[in-house]
Amino acid sequence: MTAITLVASCGDDPLVPGESGYSLGSTIECQAGSAAGFSCSNIDLVSFLRVENLGGGPVPGANPADSVPDITLNDLWGWTDPQTGIEYALVGRRDGTAFVSLEDPENPVYLGELFRTVGSPVSNWRDVKVYADHAFIVADRASIHGVQIFDLRQLRSVSDPPQVFQETQNYWGIASAHNIVINEATGFAYVVAASEGGDTCGRGLHMIDVRTPSAPTFAGCFADHSTGREGSGYTHDAQCTIYAGPDEEHAGKEICLGANENALSIADVTDKQNPEAISRATYPDFGYVHQGWLSQDHRFFYVNDETDELRGAAQRTRTLVWDIEDLDDPILANEHLGVTTSTDHNLYIRDHLMYQANYRSGLRILDISDPVNPVEVGFFDTVAGANDPGFSGAWSSYPFFQSGIIAFTSRSEGLFVVRMQ
Repeated sequence: MTAITLVASCGDDPLVPGESGYSLGSTIECQAGSAAGFSCSNIDLVSFLRVENLGGGPVPGANPADSVPDITLNDLWGWTDPQTGIEYALVGRRDGTAFVSLEDPENPVYLGELFRTVGSPVSNWRDVKVYADHAFIVADRASIHGVQIFDLRQLRSVSDPPQVFQETQNYWGIASAHNIVINEATGFAYVVAASEGGDTCGRGLHMIDVRTPSAPTFAGCFADHSTGREGSGYTHDAQCTIYAGPDEEHAGKEICLGANENALSIADVTDKQNPEAISRATYPDFGYVHQGWLSQDHRFFYVNDETDELRGAAQRTRTLVWDIEDLDDPILANEHLGVTTSTDHNLYIRDHLMYQANYRSGLRILDISDPVNPVEVGFFDTVAGANDPGFSGAWSSYPFFQSGIIAFTSRSEGLFVVRMQ
């Protein structure tokens, strides 16, 4: 993708690189549908770090004949230091993980990187979650990678960034995995779509006790073999939580809601040695049941389908709204269609807002005050002139910082820090 030259929309000087990368120095408001040359609505640009300023970009020394690809971004998560209150973005790259301090969100600082496990190849899919001040990192199609564990408290004392960090520990119960889910309320991690070695758990949930982060232990497996394209129980992504919704039968239980390629899977994993399938549900014209997130009251579960737009099964970006008042009988309450035709990717919910990273149409924010009928209230697009289906652009967002800033990644562009007006 051609590099973007950023020029502020209000007559400011072109953005120039600082010691820590490209930053704005001050927030640029979204005015007349633009902020620093990016299309937007109701979302201001706080700061931006290019891929090259996060340790990515073209591989040094590579030429067109080389097989080594450019290093682009993928997933991200956030961490707030409980001692200092400083917020950090943990950014997945094809070759490792980048750590960014957002202490001053208008001037983010790239602190350094943790490279992928020695011997593992680069991966388009690197996912990270956090528990007890430790990051847990997996990579898909990455051979013998394991789960990298990194003590985030090291980020407090980085005096000369960027640094190259070393992992604190590695969990070898799996080799590669598409994603990792953590229930911070219980201290259990759930590796999903494990492959290439270890106990793959049918590519469902590989459960790990991480209550002592430096000494993780295997806890059990779960796979609903009535789901997944190959009948394996394959789980692509999931959310696991202590259920606090309207279904009294399951109140207080640890529930996992899985996006399983061809179906939604709901399971009770309270007893790790004896997990139980509660229900499964599907819908017409599915393409790839990709990922989802619960509403604040646990009444609704919102799901994205990653390929329905590409297949022509959905005319515009489609979000499936599941009513799970009865966990044993999920009901499809609505198929919400967005305002563009772009492919949808990861979505997260905080309070009454849903944050969708929808590839070529960027970050979209929807108001779900009426939970069955979401309404778009803002967007920030990172790929100019392209709202069609495809896999370039915004990958994922992290909207859970207490400061109200939102961090999100765009594959070839970089890390964006924004704030809703």
